[in-house]
Amino acid sequence: MAKFNKSACFPFVSIALISGLISCATVPPRGQENICEIFRQYPSWYDYSHQSEKKWGTPKHIQMAFIRQESSFVANARPPFKWFLFIPLGRGSSAEGYAQAQDAVWKEYEAERGSLFRGRSDIEDALDFIGWYNNNSHQRLGLGKQNARELYLAYHEGQSGYRRKSFQRKPWLLKVSERVERKAQAYKSQLAGCEAEFRCRKFWQFWPFCS
Repeated sequence: MAKFNKSACFPFVSIALISGLISCATVPPRGQENICEIFRQYPSWYDYSHQSEKKWGTPKHIQMAFIRQESSFVANARPPFKWFLFIPLGRGSSAEGYAQAQDAVWKEYEAERGSLFRGRSDIEDALDFIGWYNNNSHQRLGLGKQNARELYLAYHEGQSGYRRKSFQRKPWLLKVSERVERKAQAYKSQLAGCEAEFRCRKFWQFWPFCS
């Protein structure tokens, strides 16, 4: 069962289905090269990434760099269909959603975190998933939680693949991991100049309890 997207736009009553409520999909944020602009458009995303960071230890800028690389913030992103002439052969993988989590590892995540109301097209769950996975990479592989490049390689190849160093046979993937590292560093620098906007912004929050 897919989770209701907390950052989705308002539900509306369908003319065709009077009794049903339908929520429109979250539009990918403008200005994806600047994490401050992303959080200004969707302030709740700051809250979700902050929650994930507090629980799992992956910094907000690394979480967001992963999603920028994996889906460009498209909620229902999936790999394209492969074709042979006019015959559809299926998608390249079962990856889905903001974090492009595949079926097997998503089931592992749900088994640990619970499956009720969770969905890969929900940004809160995607950020929690990234934090959870990176925490596992930290525990199983000894990767530092600030090391965006190595965390991404383990994320892409799986922890078993990382142990086998499968990425060393994929020059293109090494370039992608470097791109993720650069994006994470850019986001980190940007967030340092704007994070005060998003802390303690709600009327019931006050420093230092919301820092």
